[in-house]
Amino acid sequence: MNLLSRLFGKSAPTTPEPIQHKDFRIFAQPVKDGGAYRVAARVEKDFGGQTKVHHLIRADTCPSLEEAVAITVAKAKQAIDQLGDALFT
Repeated sequence: MNLLSRLFGKSAPTTPEPIQHKDFRIFAQPVKDGGAYRVAARVEKDFGGQTKVHHLIRADTCPSLEEAVAITVAKAKQAIDQLGDALFT
């Protein structure tokens, strides 16, 4: 971590571990929005050697990062269950 990051309390972004749901990978990536976190995720699925990506961003916000991650995963699973592969069209 560089000096400015230590002084201002910002840490380098980390890559979240994917959560498997059916044949999809969910990467919870809540976005800091003022004093809250916006529900957001990257959803991926492989199709014949090619990885398709969908960025899920919701209007929902949560006061804590942990709560935002939990809601993000639930919303991503719901989108996958409802839309399936159509999520990428």
